Amino acid sequence: MICGVDEAGRGPVFGPLVIAGVTIQDDSELKEIGVRDSKKLTPNKREILAEKIREIAEKYEIIIISASDIDDMRKVMTLNELEVSAFGKIIEKLHPDVCYVDSADVNQERFGMDILSKLSFKPKIISKHKADDIYPIVGAASIIAKTTRDENVRKIAQELEKKLNLSLGSGYPADPITKKFLKTWVETYGELPPHVRHSWETAQKLMKESKTRKIDDY
Repeated sequence: MICGVDEAGRGPVFGPLVIAGVTIQDDSELKEIGVRDSKKLTPNKREILAEKIREIAEKYEIIIISASDIDDMRKVMTLNELEVSAFGKIIEKLHPDVCYVDSADVNQERFGMDILSKLSFKPKIISKHKADDIYPIVGAASIIAKTTRDENVRKIAQELEKKLNLSLGSGYPADPITKKFLKTWVETYGELPPHVRHSWETAQKLMKESKTRKIDDY
């Protein structure tokens, strides 16, 4: 049994980090339906493939880590350590013989060894950068993770956009639409919106600027 594990949402300031794992006996069917790195697919194609992957897979597992949980966990661990822990939990549940993982660490071998150290059994772990582009099984995991996160972000947008009558955007710090949304929210409500990662530099900078403005106004 082979397994692929990948994440979606490592970098955004909004929303959860999602880790997904998929197991299958043979990845030939994944190749046939055109599974690849989720970033190279349109949103519609990802949704179609996600349904097919769920049908083809022997098993799949998803872990959703909310923005507030990410903030809490980052007080005691790095983002890489957080991912190692979550990848380990997914692999423990799926119990494959061989597992391919998309390395978050610059040292891809270390990332694999760190995951292995968390497990109660010892599968073969192949840890590579851009594994979602190399191995269809990791591409499948990336599609499940990405579509799950996209659904979560859509719900967040529905909840928050009506309060400002502004688009939330992609949720990434570099997105001008997201930047405008965050800035307007802080100016309007004097605090960060729900579902924001307070430990992100973008969020901290906005709150610092807001406090500075209040002191100046005083």
